[in-house]
Amino acid sequence: MPIPKLSTLFAQAGSRRDPATGAISVPIYQTASFSHPALGRSTGFDYSRTSNPTRLALEETLAAADGGARGFAFASGLAALDTLLRLFAPGDRIVVTEDLYGGTFRLFERVFRPLGIDARYVDTADTAAVGRAIEDPRVRAVFVETPTNPLLKIADLRALAVLTRARGVLLIVDNTFLTPCLQRPLELGADVVTYSATKFLAGHNDVVAGALVARTPELADKIAFLQNACGAVLGPQDAWLTLRGLKTLPLRLRQQQENAIAIASWLAGHPRVRRVLYPGLPSHPGHEILVREGSGFGGMIACEVEDPARIPAILENVRVFLFAESLGGVESLITYPAVQTHADIDPATRERLGINASLLRLSVGIEDADDLIRDLAAVL
Repeated sequence: MPIPKLSTLFAQAGSRRDPATGAISVPIYQTASFSHPALGRSTGFDYSRTSNPTRLALEETLAAADGGARGFAFASGLAALDTLLRLFAPGDRIVVTEDLYGGTFRLFERVFRPLGIDARYVDTADTAAVGRAIEDPRVRAVFVETPTNPLLKIADLRALAVLTRARGVLLIVDNTFLTPCLQRPLELGADVVTYSATKFLAGHNDVVAGALVARTPELADKIAFLQNACGAVLGPQDAWLTLRGLKTLPLRLRQQQENAIAIASWLAGHPRVRRVLYPGLPSHPGHEILVREGSGFGGMIACEVEDPARIPAILENVRVFLFAESLGGVESLITYPAVQTHADIDPATRERLGINASLLRLSVGIEDADDLIRDLAAVL
């Protein structure tokens, strides 16, 4: 039988996992331990930190969706990154997207830099700049967000993969914003894909989860050891919730993108909006790259309002958008990155990057686009 398309794979995520009862939905195996049939024999499960049937159903779905050797589910996106970064040793350097999520920046700066693992921040949308950075013999990996959070810059993953392969450097891609439905980094040459599964993958703002997918069995074996040794695994209840969310991912993304295109186009013509950042707009610098390397543009928008003094009133008076952190759920959220998601980056760096006092980030949900536009019109 041909390999199923993603919509089919996700719709049946976790199905056919319980032949004893024929349950359509994979059971929640709420157990820490598993009994052995006899000495030296195992059911394949011994202890839920190492593996759990519910979590395994999710991990196998994620690996199949990204075309990887193996998937891994963690207690959060940062737990996934924390485990992955343990592949590196003191003295190693990692080239990192400069305008990245504040929590990832905090992990690099406050946790791993004191351990001797150095992050060098580069505009990863500039392939030549990445090429220059990895000439340093200490560089062991390139970590790329694309689109970046919150400025939505786009990296040319295929070109970066050529550079990293030539240097024997790992290419790690945070694909949280686009998911395997809209971008498949492993097929473009990446070695590892990472997700905050809390966001679009789970999609309902009701679970915190993270994931890694490794391209090769050799790399997967190293990550599997660290996942078990460090133990920041996803529990079975949350694994089940994430699986349930995956079943509607293609449908949700389709509506979120349709809404985002309508909203970004409307914002681009608004007199009180200074700049709109959305890769689905032909004017966006990364638009053509995503046309070549992806199959969509996602549901995230950033924009700068003309008068930053209006930000508090905008955040207080939206009625359809919710003023909240996070993203990717069915509900539309509005976030102020300088104060919320990126507060750990020093003000001078934020300003240099463009994460300024005028910038808002919109996570577009599945509501009616006209209602969302009317809500923004009222506060702008």
